Amino acid sequence: MTVTPPLPLPTDVLPHRPPFLFISDIVAIEPGARAEARWQLTGDEFFFAGHFPGRPVLPGVLQIEAIAQCGGLTLWGDDRFAGKLGLFGGVEKARFRRQVNPGDTLELSFDMARLSARAGKGAGRATVNGDLACEAELFFVIVDA
Repeated sequence: MTVTPPLPLPTDVLPHRPPFLFISDIVAIEPGARAEARWQLTGDEFFFAGHFPGRPVLPGVLQIEAIAQCGGLTLWGDDRFAGKLGLFGGVEKARFRRQVNPGDTLELSFDMARLSARAGKGAGRATVNGDLACEAELFFVIVDA
């Protein structure tokens, strides 16, 4: 079952808070299976000043984190995960295909491949204007918050 509008705010679902919340809005959630979200990059984000001065580029590790946060949305709505926190367990097959710059909107998607009460695995993608920017497989463990 896909959750239809009105969708929750990212802060209603994720434990992350600025400046480390990389989801601007939630597009779709299918609990336990799939999520889609967006991250609108304004150019005012703290990391652009130093990465790189005069030629700002979104760091690849933050693209992976944004995909992971999108994956975290899939835990919402499942009572097994109330009061729980998903933590990185591993990243595999990460590939970066294009630069992401201030003003871009990163379209995020995550498809859960395996999910239990203690861990999960899935694959995520980040695109800009339909062009693949980043893709990776992510593993995570679920712990008490």
